Amino acid sequence: MRAVIQRVSTASVVVDEATVGEIGKGILVLLGVEESDESKDVTYMVEKIVNLRIFEDENDKMNLSLIDCNGQMLVVSQFTLLGDCRKGRRPSFVNAARPDKANELYIEFVEKCKTYGLKVETGKFQADMNVHLCNDGPVTLLIDSKKVF
Repeated sequence: MRAVIQRVSTASVVVDEATVGEIGKGILVLLGVEESDESKDVTYMVEKIVNLRIFEDENDKMNLSLIDCNGQMLVVSQFTLLGDCRKGRRPSFVNAARPDKANELYIEFVEKCKTYGLKVETGKFQADMNVHLCNDGPVTLLIDSKKVF
């Protein structure tokens, strides 16, 4: 499982000219599910993301987590994060999970995040989405449950 985490002051997702998810201060999570992923990958990613200390404390040090600052989360499924661009000019998506499996683990991820009492909004799985964000910092991080980077 792979994620791009962006600290945001605002973020939203629009599908067919309608806003389907919108948050204020918090994080935007672009989430890619790999065919080999399981529930343990979901648990690792959720624990890592909600506890990342990427928000400033009273001394302007990145010491606070999303939970600490009562931040919000917008989760957008993005299979292209699993694109392999090492060979040729067209990305290969052979490692991306099949849609049924990806959606199952995506929903599990969202539900586990909600257990922390956070406001969690989502995009629409397999839809053509427009994602709008104001990256705060900017702070952008990459996380992989297999720890390949």
